[in-house]
Order: sequence, then C-alpha cells, then structure tokens
Amino acid sequence: MTGLLSLSNVSVSYGKVEAVRGVSLNLDRGQIVTVIGPNGAGKTTLLAAIMGLLPAVGSIRYDNLDLARLSTEERVAHGMSLVPEKRELFAEMTVADNLILGAYTRWSKRGDVQNDLGVVYSRFGRLAERQQQLAGTLSGGERQMLALGRAFMAKPRLLLLDEPSLGLAPLIVREVFRIIVGLRDLGVSILLVEQNARAALETADYGYVLETGEIVHSGPAADLIHDPRVVASYLGGASD
Repeated sequence: MTGLLSLSNVSVSYGKVEAVRGVSLNLDRGQIVTVIGPNGAGKTTLLAAIMGLLPAVGSIRYDNLDLARLSTEERVAHGMSLVPEKRELFAEMTVADNLILGAYTRWSKRGDVQNDLGVVYSRFGRLAERQQQLAGTLSGGERQMLALGRAFMAKPRLLLLDEPSLGLAPLIVREVFRIIVGLRDLGVSILLVEQNARAALETADYGYVLETGEIVHSGPAADLIHDPRVVASYLGGASD
C-alpha cells in the first residue's frame, strides 16, 4: 500500500481552547482507518481541519500535496469528500436529484455520471426504490445511505465519514457498515470517525483512539478490539 493521507503533529484550537493536540495519523490507499473516542474528544474537529473548514497547525498532506495551500473547494476537486454528522441533504429535493447534485463537479462527463448513478442504485437498493421520494421523508437509515451515495457520486478517492451510525437502529448500523466496506471495494479510501467503537473496529484496517484531543492508542483494528484498555473504555467488557 502507498500513503494517501498523512497528519503530523496537528493541533486545532477554538480561540484559547486547544481541541486537538499533536495528532499524527496515516492512511494508505485502499484502507479504512477509524478514529474512535468519546463525545467531545475532538474527532469532528479533526475531520474539519483535514477538509480545510478549520485552521490547523502542523502538517496535513494528501496524495503528496501540502493541504495548507489548498482551499476546501480545491481539496474536493482533488478527490476528498466529507459526509458530515448531520448529513446535510436537500430535504425538499428527490433522492435522485440529491444524488445527481453530488456529481456537480463532474457534470461535463454526463455518461460517467449516469453510470455511477447505476452503481449507487445497485449498492443501495432502498435508494433505487425511492428515487422520486423527497429526501426529507426518508428514515434515518435511508438518509444516511443517501448521504453516502451522494458522496460517492463525487468520485472521491478519500471519503471522510463523521459518525455514520449516529441515531440508527442496530440492524441499520450493520447495513450501513456493509455499505462502507462496499465503497472501499469500489476503490474509495475511508477515514471513519465513530463513537460506536465495536462496529468501527470490526470494519476498519487500522484504528486510532482519540481522548481529550490526543491520540492515546493506535494499532491494527483487529488488535485494538482485543486491547484491554480499549475494551474497558469502549467495548463494555473484558478482553478475550
């Protein structure tokens, strides 16, 4: 594997409050990397800094580019896409129109867009059934699927996911994580921020634990899921 995203000693502050301190993180092409941790640990802040929505100190490099020189729009143009926690769909527009809007930067290649629309409908069967339904009338799980599908329509190489399981029933959570693995199989590398540590570690290749703005543990996800410290704090039981 070759590196796609690299953070070195990254810090982010809100005024005098340092929300993220000295974070270093790496993601290789073809990987799912997760950042787990409690609410308020700085996970969403970290994603915002990677996308250029918040200023950061330290080095953030993507595909050998220094992101400090790129605006959020330029980062998107280089193949980065964020699915925020609130999903931010266009509630008064149909499922189909939301998906097509996800490809607005590629609309000159309409044939490719239509092909990708077919890929989304094949991967997200519920969206295929609800193409003409207004996004605001979808269930929580369907809205998350639409947010993921819309992000895929931008043809990202790196997809940043902020709490994709938030507020979803356990059966829907499992379906959403299966879809995330499927997106990786389509060639999308994924940085996954999650409070649902078990689901995240069962899905990811590598994991980082963020507490009060700092990385306190990291390693292969298969190891972290059995790490007694992680089990005690996030998985609710004794390690195997």
